[in-house]
Amino acid sequence: MFFLTILLFSYSHMSQQIQKTTANGKEMVSNPKLELVQGTLNVVMKQNVTLSCLSEPGYPPVRYTLFKHNQQVSVFNRSDLSPALFTLTISSASDVGEYKCKAEYNNSSGGKYSNSLTFTLLEPISKPVLSSPTSQAKKGQNVTLSCFSENGSLPITYLFFKGTQNISPQKTMQKRKAAVIFLFINSLSDFGTYKCKANNSFPNITKYSNAFNFTLAAEERSHSQPLIISLGLILLLLIIGFALAIPFFLIPLYKAKKFKSSRPSTGLISRVNAEECENEVIYSEIEPVRPEEEYINFSVIRREEEKAGKSPCATVYSKVLIRD
Repeated sequence: MFFLTILLFSYSHMSQQIQKTTANGKEMVSNPKLELVQGTLNVVMKQNVTLSCLSEPGYPPVRYTLFKHNQQVSVFNRSDLSPALFTLTISSASDVGEYKCKAEYNNSSGGKYSNSLTFTLLEPISKPVLSSPTSQAKKGQNVTLSCFSENGSLPITYLFFKGTQNISPQKTMQKRKAAVIFLFINSLSDFGTYKCKANNSFPNITKYSNAFNFTLAAEERSHSQPLIISLGLILLLLIIGFALAIPFFLIPLYKAKKFKSSRPSTGLISRVNAEECENEVIYSEIEPVRPEEEYINFSVIRREEEKAGKSPCATVYSKVLIRD
């Protein structure tokens, strides 16, 4: 019984060794290992990358084949135990994706595949667009801002600004969707200029959006309009009143003051000797000019009547006054 057990164990071990050998007695290749030895998995256009494929243990010569999505890309035969090196140039979007390699002996019908490596093409982002469902707001209102870059490799990171100050933590979008923030309009200072910026893994590329401004809603502006209109009407009435006062009040007042300053004083007596007449004339009792009268009165007493012993008789003269 013991002998039978040993015989069965020996047979099982020999079967496993047979499965690991090829027809010519060589050990079958193991699953090769695919590694990136130059470049990065995130690539840009015109970038060169190098892949290494090696099966160990194994016996040369070994044929290595590189595949992209099960489509043969390149074949490399190694006569030693060094790895096969595949150099690729990313010249189009079709050059990125999943890669694998296969190791096999030249005369064998089998082979084994490696792990996979996936290349991702980095595209520079386009200028983001900053927008909002509404451009008008009022104090105490909640509003939203959306920032979206249509082109560029994912993920994309967005940051929002008001003036030069950021107003929210950065938002990283793994899908091609807009980043959205919510704002509360608390005062007139919240109606400033807003912007956003976007960047991704593409080196040294950051782009800023258009500027966006919220304007005060019409119903908010209507509260200040009556006051402005009232002040405007008051100012207009003052101007009209002043214009009407010039011909009706100021000009007559000015003329009256001018006339008053130019008329003679009342109750003055002037004694003048007439050069061409023998009679001496006395002017007296010059009556004041009344504003409603158009003439002045004055009296004349002849001196010769006083010498003759006659009672003087005054002669009253009137003179027409012509106003300016």
